[in-house]
Amino acid sequence: MTTLFVSDLHLDPARPEVTALFLRFLREQAAHADALYILGDLFEAWVGDDDPSAAGAEVSAGLRAVAESGVPVHFMHGNRDFLVGRDYARRAGLRLLPDPAVASLYGEPVLLMHGDLLCTDDTAYQAFRSQTRDPEWQRRFLAQPLAARLAFAEQARQASMARQREMIEGDRGTFETITDVAPATVEATLARFGVATLIHGHTHRPAVHALRAGGRDCRRIVLGDWYEQGSVLRVEPGAYCLEGLPL
Repeated sequence: MTTLFVSDLHLDPARPEVTALFLRFLREQAAHADALYILGDLFEAWVGDDDPSAAGAEVSAGLRAVAESGVPVHFMHGNRDFLVGRDYARRAGLRLLPDPAVASLYGEPVLLMHGDLLCTDDTAYQAFRSQTRDPEWQRRFLAQPLAARLAFAEQARQASMARQREMIEGDRGTFETITDVAPATVEATLARFGVATLIHGHTHRPAVHALRAGGRDCRRIVLGDWYEQGSVLRVEPGAYCLEGLPL
């Protein structure tokens, strides 16, 4: 009885070793689990389901194999792959989740999020997120030629990297604070949903945090990224264990 959680894999043709690790994880672990949850940023970038190079047939085939083995594969959009659509979900056997979503894990309600909604101190990012989640903005973007969408994604990635470098050089402490979750937002979110456990990714700071929210003891479990190694949360009845997966 095991449910698996991953996020922030940032799969990219430039890092084939990470894709290979993920496919091995699907075959050796996910295919034998009760369920697999992918909480966003499965891909480094996604500009539409018509991009044949964005995921690669092996990734969708690996995901579908898990789903066809009887293991539900749940997918929540992240800030890099928010344009993953129903066409790709059908090809990969994914069950799309809203953000946030409440899941029942062995009798316990647990709040699931990608995590970027909790980073409310980063007002510039929140404005960008609001714009790009607008259905009309997405319709106009997806109507553009594939080459134009790929160019936009690369430009946005370079701008994000430049902004991060500028913030770090200016004040690393401020950068760390702004790009992490806002504690007050976390507490308010847990209280609003009335749950004691929150699982999310996005910040690339894997840890288990204890806190108080809504008058109760709570925990916030942060998934790690897949840059230096893999990161998986293994949930069993009454137990939550964060593990690393060596490349």
